[in-house]
Amino acid sequence: MPSDKDLFDLIKETYPLNPKADFVSDTEVKLRQTARKVNRKRYFKRLGAASSGLLLCVIAISWIFFYGGKDVIFNNHNTIQERNSASTTTVNNQDPLVYIYQSHNLESFFPESNTNDPNEAFHYTKNITLVGERLSQSLKNRGINSIHDNTNIMEILKEKNLPFSESYKVSREPLEEALANNKSIEMVFDIHRDSRKRSETTINLGGKDYPRIAFIISKSNVNYEVNLKFAELLHSYIEEKYPHLSRGVFVKDTPPNQNTYNQDLFGNSVLLEIGGPENTLDEEYRTVDVLSEMIKEILSDWTEQKKH
Repeated sequence: MPSDKDLFDLIKETYPLNPKADFVSDTEVKLRQTARKVNRKRYFKRLGAASSGLLLCVIAISWIFFYGGKDVIFNNHNTIQERNSASTTTVNNQDPLVYIYQSHNLESFFPESNTNDPNEAFHYTKNITLVGERLSQSLKNRGINSIHDNTNIMEILKEKNLPFSESYKVSREPLEEALANNKSIEMVFDIHRDSRKRSETTINLGGKDYPRIAFIISKSNVNYEVNLKFAELLHSYIEEKYPHLSRGVFVKDTPPNQNTYNQDLFGNSVLLEIGGPENTLDEEYRTVDVLSEMIKEILSDWTEQKKH
């Protein structure tokens, strides 16, 4: 009896295995379709695995960020903020050394007041008070606490129907109160701007324009000698580092009605005229930053002198 192999060989000899072309073509198409399906399954498997991995990474990063990582990322930023905050708090907790005010608080500048007349260059918000505020902030940045009085002197004059000449009497009251309550004060500045032309009020230093400072002292008061020496000291410190930024010290002496500019209340008081109506607020800020630098140096030198 023939074996299975013998029967199979007989069949091959009787019916040659030469499939028709149509059969081959149909089979090839089906095989390619099957292969594509298999490849798609493999692709989505790999994509699923990759997506799962990516999702796990996102979850891990999110967890680190929201529960731990943010502490690392923002640690330096928060530390800087904390230091600045601590520094500001420390300065604010110190006894004030400087008092700043503006007897003519609405004095402004042509770019802000839309006028070319110095006698009309006033503004309710963009005025010399902002310059006083900048000086106070600049001092704070240097570790010096100050009192900046922003009383609206002109508004009080209007309410009380007082003439402009009474400005110093109105600004005198908050100054007296501050001096009575803060024995630590060592300097008093009344900030104004002059009415001179830009060519007289401005100097270029290092490619930047700076409004020049004039130190005004009243001779008709008991503190004249002290105030004069203080003004000359400020002038000399500025002149040494920023030549010609100071216009110098000017003494007002027209008895018997000479205004004391409230300088009779305290030694080391001076009226500052910083720039003129053709200057800008940014230029004014530039100059008071220099002034704060000089104030810092003077206070430091005074401290050293007291030690010896």
